[in-house]
Amino acid sequence: MDDDRLVTLAARLAERCIAAEVSVATTESCTGGLVAHAITEVPGSSIYFVGGYVTYSNELKHSAVGVPVEVLLAHGAVSAQAAMAMATGGRERTGADLAVAVTGIAGPDGGTDSKPVGLTYVAVADAVGLAVRRYVWSGDRSENKRQSAAAALELLIERVEAAGRDDAADG
Repeated sequence: MDDDRLVTLAARLAERCIAAEVSVATTESCTGGLVAHAITEVPGSSIYFVGGYVTYSNELKHSAVGVPVEVLLAHGAVSAQAAMAMATGGRERTGADLAVAVTGIAGPDGGTDSKPVGLTYVAVADAVGLAVRRYVWSGDRSENKRQSAAAALELLIERVEAAGRDDAADG
């Protein structure tokens, strides 16, 4: 996967967010800001992208976006629970309509039997609630980061589209 695919996904996200008048924020760990980078590669992203956090350390996950220390101690930074707390905290702290979080083990080191290299959790928080997905990528560090960023953009698109369908059903 290359950056063109990420920018293509980001352009789809921009189109949908602008049409639905929803804002987005990011809270990233293993992707190191790659999701935000892809979003801001698309002209007009300032219309809907409010900003984000790169929270690589547990300390910053806690202090910047409010991931409870208990979650980090009980489940670790690479967990569905941490991803959901990152998304929730990112949304609350930025005031965005949707916030995506990505946490994982990009590699090549850092994996264990229970949490292998490539393990990634992506979560989105919105007005409806939370969605979280688990992935295990098999690429090198760069590829794992790109796959994770693509998964984050795809989940955002899915949630914006679902919210649009819900609004249409209500109207």
